[in-house]
Amino acid sequence: MVTKDYLSLTETAELVGKCKETLRRWDNEGILKAVREPVSNYRVYRKTDVENLMGDLFEDTIEPEDSNYVEPLNEYSVIELFAGGGGLAVGLEKAGLKCVALNEIDKWACNTLRTNRPNWNVLEGDVRNFNFSAYKNTVDVVTGGFPCQAFSYAGKKLGLNDARGTLFYEFARVVQEVSPTICIGENVRGLLSHDGGKTLAGMVSILDEIGYNVVPVKVLKAIHYKVPQKRERLILVGIRKNIDVRYEYPKPYRRTYNLSDALKKGDLFDTDVPKSDGANYPQTKKDVLNLVPPKGYWRDLPVDIQKKYMGGSFYLGGGKTGMARRIGWDEPCLTLTCSPAQKQTERCHPDETRPFAVREYARIQTFPDEWEFNGSTAQQYKQIGNAVPVNFSRELGYSIIQFLNNYYSRSKPK
Repeated sequence: MVTKDYLSLTETAELVGKCKETLRRWDNEGILKAVREPVSNYRVYRKTDVENLMGDLFEDTIEPEDSNYVEPLNEYSVIELFAGGGGLAVGLEKAGLKCVALNEIDKWACNTLRTNRPNWNVLEGDVRNFNFSAYKNTVDVVTGGFPCQAFSYAGKKLGLNDARGTLFYEFARVVQEVSPTICIGENVRGLLSHDGGKTLAGMVSILDEIGYNVVPVKVLKAIHYKVPQKRERLILVGIRKNIDVRYEYPKPYRRTYNLSDALKKGDLFDTDVPKSDGANYPQTKKDVLNLVPPKGYWRDLPVDIQKKYMGGSFYLGGGKTGMARRIGWDEPCLTLTCSPAQKQTERCHPDETRPFAVREYARIQTFPDEWEFNGSTAQQYKQIGNAVPVNFSRELGYSIIQFLNNYYSRSKPK
């Protein structure tokens, strides 16, 4: 178990935005020295050393009392595809953007959107069945969290037709139909290496074909944008080719938030998290997790229980730090999944041996408490786990507004 004065190798890598191999090299070079934690004797990093280093690494960060906030100079409109339970849409709304249409295939997610925003134009069904040409040249932004799918390659340069049958094709088709000023795609970090990088290269090629220049792709860490969770999102930004205005990603905040900030009254929320329903562990799993301390995982169990719980995985390489994992109050939560009790990605409450409840899940994703989720408990977990964190989305929204303000302050090209 790592105490609050120390950070594990994984936690440090998350905070400074470097891989573990880089941290090991820094240790050898004396840039950031690892130490032995007094209680566990693990190789760890002093939190003060990491914070001092981050001050040097993140000169472009902003303090909590400052903000990425920018006021819209006009009313800017958004069409969102693959909207899910509303994380991205709510965040963009908080930033000051107006959603004019949202498409989602899942009926429970659509019910969630309608319940919370009766005025939103929710288009329920497969995106393939909708045409968006009526919005041509009237909408500023098209966004979408399209699934990551491989393409079939017909030639050296992937074209739009080669992507048929994938949901990125539908995203690109809608962008082509609407011709927005800017389009924003978001996906998992794995898209960088998917199919050896060819999938992402294909997406860039397709956006180029339909008239959009792609800004250098970035993976942004939600933890740097007022989200108490170690979640990463790849952001793909396309700007219409007749526009010569630079887009800049939102600046990260120097302060990071932890689980206590998510579930207890404080700077992020005005009250403690509301009570709600949630999943439970079977008794056999509960008996195991009862032995795991806060911030601990399967390696903190007695060896005989480790072997029984992990099975063949016990003898394989890798830390598998998500297994039998209990989150600590003073650390950000690990990335939430659609199912809070699955063995590979357990997220156990710090004090009680149970998964996080629905409203706790929503808090960790920074949804407002008044945002209601429709469907069964399992459906609600799915909507929350799949969402883009609301606070992260708001900061992304500010960057979009800044871009649009700069664009509209100039003469609009004909």
